[in-house]
Amino acid sequence: MDIKDMAWPLDGEGISAFLRSLPAEPLLLGLGEARHFVGELGEARNEIFRHLVEHEGYRSFAVESDCLMGLVVDDYVMTGAGTLDDVMERGFSHGFGAAPANRELVRWMRAYNEEHDEKLRFFGFDGPLEYWAASPRQALTALHALLDGPLPRAVVTGEALDALLGPDDRWANEAAAMDPSQSIGRSADAERLRLIADDLVALLDTQAPQLSPEDRERAALYGRTATGLLRYHYWMADASPVRWTRLSALRDAMMAANLRAVAERGPALVFASNLHLQRSKSLMRFGDQVLEWWSAGAIAETHLGDRYAFLASAFGAVDGDTPPPDTVEGVLSTLPWGRSVVDARRLAGAVTEPAARVSRDFAYFPLDPAQLDTIDGIVFLKEAADLKKLG
Repeated sequence: MDIKDMAWPLDGEGISAFLRSLPAEPLLLGLGEARHFVGELGEARNEIFRHLVEHEGYRSFAVESDCLMGLVVDDYVMTGAGTLDDVMERGFSHGFGAAPANRELVRWMRAYNEEHDEKLRFFGFDGPLEYWAASPRQALTALHALLDGPLPRAVVTGEALDALLGPDDRWANEAAAMDPSQSIGRSADAERLRLIADDLVALLDTQAPQLSPEDRERAALYGRTATGLLRYHYWMADASPVRWTRLSALRDAMMAANLRAVAERGPALVFASNLHLQRSKSLMRFGDQVLEWWSAGAIAETHLGDRYAFLASAFGAVDGDTPPPDTVEGVLSTLPWGRSVVDARRLAGAVTEPAARVSRDFAYFPLDPAQLDTIDGIVFLKEAADLKKLG
């Protein structure tokens, strides 16, 4: 079978053809990154999203960035609050605000909303995490503020909450990532805050009809984030061998919970690492351990079924490193187009015993030939030259 029979040029017609090949219309269409900070992939993503908005009814975009910082971007996209420069500085984590493609996406979404009644929404869906974790202050105090006015004051006073939280720097201690003894996640204050967060979420559930739809959405986000952060901090303080496996799993579970909330709004494009969006377990070597946990995409699919679809990305030449012809990327490099979208399940049935690619670029995660049949599609770029050096 000719490989061109299972692929399309990466343009509007190609994206629509790929969507029609799926068993159901996705509520979440995940577009994975084989490597962060690849300019060509960000540009292709923007073109895909514009087509999805203009021709497929998509109205939401979600990215692997701090969910609370993302509120700054969403406010700007929805209302024009602030300036673009400020939004790119304060609205993204992981350094993603510096990516030109992200700036262009936010600019375009704001321009679209200025001209249309049906608005586009922007979401970060990662937790406020790096390897360490932020203080739960923002999430807890914002949730308390939303509930303390219209709802019965029955959990904790603002003053008591502030005293339990204490200085933020004792939470956001980067050294705790590698030294659990420096984490306060199992202190008496942290344990008390976990109970308070649980009580606040329960209060929200019982009294939600009194809140506006906007406040319910924000309160639910704050509740998910507060409880997720406090769980994460609890396991930061753990010294057992399962510590990093549990932390990795908790991060993806937080991502998946945020993605389920995004899906409730209708079709959305989701952009994150292939490892977070794939259906298979994520594997990562960490010192002398191999960590294994279920990805956010796998968890989301358990709730959405075939309303979740996953487009992995892959590159041919990565910074001059050309794939061998017997690898999946090598086979895809024979396509006549510089940018393609490929039916991965058909490709899995047509390519026999492909070799695994080993890239000189440590930041590039090649396609796993054994997992091709768990991917719906592949966005393939023949060359990735416009990339930010890492490390």
